[in-house]
Amino acid sequence: MDLLKINISELANAIKNKKISSVEATEFFLKRINTHDKKLNSFISINDKAVEQAKLIDDKISKGENLGSMAGVPISIKDMLCTKNLKTTAGSKMLSNFIPPYDSTVVARLKQAGAVILGKTNLDEFAMGSSNETSFYGPVKNPWNTAYVAGGSSGGSASAQAARFGMGTIGTDTGGSIRQPASFCGVVGLKPTYGRVSRYGIVAYASSLDQAGPITNSVADAALMLEVISGHDQNDGTTSQRSVPNFSHLLNACDSKNLQSLKNLKIGVIKEYMKGGGLCEDTNATFNAALDAAKKLGAEIVEVSIDMSEHAVPMYYLIAASEASSNLARYDGVRFGHRASFENLSGIELDKFYSRNRGEGFGSEVQRRIMIGTYALSSGYYDAYYNKACQVRRLLTNQFINAFKQCDVIASPVTATPAFKIGERISDPLKMYLNDIFTTSTNLAGLPGMSVPFGLSKDKLPIGVQLTAGHFAEEKMLKVASALEANTTVTGVLPHDFN
Repeated sequence: MDLLKINISELANAIKNKKISSVEATEFFLKRINTHDKKLNSFISINDKAVEQAKLIDDKISKGENLGSMAGVPISIKDMLCTKNLKTTAGSKMLSNFIPPYDSTVVARLKQAGAVILGKTNLDEFAMGSSNETSFYGPVKNPWNTAYVAGGSSGGSASAQAARFGMGTIGTDTGGSIRQPASFCGVVGLKPTYGRVSRYGIVAYASSLDQAGPITNSVADAALMLEVISGHDQNDGTTSQRSVPNFSHLLNACDSKNLQSLKNLKIGVIKEYMKGGGLCEDTNATFNAALDAAKKLGAEIVEVSIDMSEHAVPMYYLIAASEASSNLARYDGVRFGHRASFENLSGIELDKFYSRNRGEGFGSEVQRRIMIGTYALSSGYYDAYYNKACQVRRLLTNQFINAFKQCDVIASPVTATPAFKIGERISDPLKMYLNDIFTTSTNLAGLPGMSVPFGLSKDKLPIGVQLTAGHFAEEKMLKVASALEANTTVTGVLPHDFN
């Protein structure tokens, strides 16, 4: 059985039918990580109890117990989600020794479905970055070309999945942190509707924007993992009480001909994106090829206007930095978090104690965003900056709601260019922030979005297409994604060094 080519359902069924054991699958991926990850740095830590967990799954299967839809399937988790008795660092020195006493709801639901956790993947520190170069544990490299970034902040998850270091992985997305690295690494990345997935146990960056979601080899795998992690959680008051659709059944129930048909479906293109996005030639060609494929499958392409999207990047960074300033205030080195070495605490002034702990514990990008957010929330500036950004955010959301009255799904590029070289943009924060021009609007409006691989650049780097749907309309998005996936030769392709 080729574990690099089958999907999650196929492996789960094979384990259930004892064609392969969970231990065998887990050991295969652990060996692959041990062999190859030194080239990528996609993992921060490995779960030394992974094989033990896999053996428990095999024992339950041998006893005839009915397990979940991911029974015995090895996966990884972004190191932003709490994992019981397994180190959770958020990619920061501040939490370098933090071992949570509980699982996040996402992790708990994956375990309930029978998944085996291989380890925790690298990320930009506290999910603040677009290239995975701000991690305390060093930058993550792109499996397609290790001179290039994997994207961020979920770069470790995307890089690990592209190199097939597991059957699936979980990332988090605050302003594109699942979709952008998925596009850079040639895998599927899905950000659910805000409230579809619980944030309980996820280290908070920007609470009104954060959402966890799957990064996988295929749309079908993303649908299955989304189904497992979704649903109301009494520990998170922002989760929706809507029932969770059977996303995987939606795709499996259709034969390939019906699944690929997009007849009577309208795909919107935001004219402001195409006017000012500054697309490179390769990205523009890939996006147009995706639209052509959709038209051949019966879809109608319509132009929609969302002029507030032009303000999405400054709006996003004001709101995100403000919420980060509030969320990260708890890391003071008293109850938890990095504590600097002091010869004698007696007589140390409190502000100096906090300043040194936080100055050593946080990296430069996190410090920058905390300062921006603290300024925006300060007396005399709150109304001018944070409150004004929230008001414009409401206008943006309303424009998206109106746009979805004209179309079923909106298609756009994920980024203006493919992956860029490591070190190329890290010294210019504003240039790095503009990398999120196509992705931040989705988070600000609380919409579901995903990246589907569709092309390769002249330098043989992956390029994805972004799909966005209305609130809680992931089914429509998945249908279009599956149709595009079936009409490209890029999906499922392994980087040549990892075959």
